[in-house]
Amino acid sequence: MPSIGVGAPLAGHRGRADRIGDTALFTLTVIASLTVIAAIVAIAYKVVSGAEPSISHFGIGFLGRDVWTPNFDIYGAAAFIYGTAVTSVMALALAMPIGIAIGLFLSLLAPRRLAAVLGPLVELLAAIPSVVLGLWGIIVLAPFLRDTLEPALNSVLGWIPIFGAPSPTGLGIFTAGVVLTIMVVPIVASISRELFQSVPGELKDGALALGTTRWEMVRGVVLASTRPGLAATAILGLSRALGEAIAVTQVIGGGSQSVINSNFFANGDTLASRIATQFPGTTKLQTASLFYLAAILLVIGLLVNLVAQLILRRGTLNRGGVR
Repeated sequence: MPSIGVGAPLAGHRGRADRIGDTALFTLTVIASLTVIAAIVAIAYKVVSGAEPSISHFGIGFLGRDVWTPNFDIYGAAAFIYGTAVTSVMALALAMPIGIAIGLFLSLLAPRRLAAVLGPLVELLAAIPSVVLGLWGIIVLAPFLRDTLEPALNSVLGWIPIFGAPSPTGLGIFTAGVVLTIMVVPIVASISRELFQSVPGELKDGALALGTTRWEMVRGVVLASTRPGLAATAILGLSRALGEAIAVTQVIGGGSQSVINSNFFANGDTLASRIATQFPGTTKLQTASLFYLAAILLVIGLLVNLVAQLILRRGTLNRGGVR
C-alpha cells in the first residue's frame, strides 16, 4: 500500500483553495483590526477637535476649577472628576467582595444544578438596560436609602463628613454608587467564576489532602493563583462604572451648579452625567467644555483599560516563570 508523506502538499484545487482561504482570513482579520484602530482614532480626533476652543481658553486649569456657570461662560471639571471618582470607587469597593463571593460560591461551593440556575441569573442582571435600572433606583432604591440606610449610617458614623445629613430625596452620590455597584457585580462575578474554575483541580484537591480547611484552600490556592486576574477584573469593572451616564444621571440628583461636597448623601455630578444632561450646550464655549469633559473621560477610560492589560500581561509572564 503506497505511503503518503506527512509533509506532502495537498494536490490540485485543494491546495489552491487552502491558499485562497488563508489569504482571505488574513485579509479579513487585518481589516477588522484596522477598523477598530480607525474607530478609536476617529472618536479621539472628533472629541479633541470639539474640545479645542475650551482647551485653548481654559488650558490645564480646567481640570482643577470647581465652577460651571453657563451664564458667564466659566467652566471647570473638578466637581465632575470628583463625582466620577467617588461613585466609581464606591461601586468597585462594594462590587468586588460581592462579585468574588458569588464567583466562589458558583464555582466551588454550590451544587452543580443550583450553580447552573444561579449563574445565568447573575449574568442576566447585566442585560438590564441602564435606564430601567435608573428608574428602579428612583422608585425603589432612593426611598429606601432616604428612609432607612442613610439615617442609620448618619446616626452611627455622622461624625465622619462623608456620612453627613441624609438626602431629603434619597438621590445623590451614594445612590449613584449603589446603582453602579449593581451594574458592576455581574461583570466581577462572571469573570471571577471563570478564573476560579480555571485553577487546576489537582491543586485544590492536593491542598485539601494536606489537611487544609476549605477557607485555607481558597485563600492559599484559588485566590493566590488568580490574583492578577482579579486585579484586572477590578480595573475592568472600574472602567464600566466610569462611563455610565443614563442610570447615574437619573439617581445622582445633579443640578446646574458644580460643587464638590464631602457628604456622599448630597447631590453630585459626574463627567458622563453632565455631558448627558447638557449636550449640546447653549453657547459655543459650553459645547466645547462638554467636549473637554468627554476628552477627560476618554483618557481616563483608555488609561484604565491599559492598566488592566498590563496587569494581565504581567500575571501571564509570572505564571510562565518570567520575572
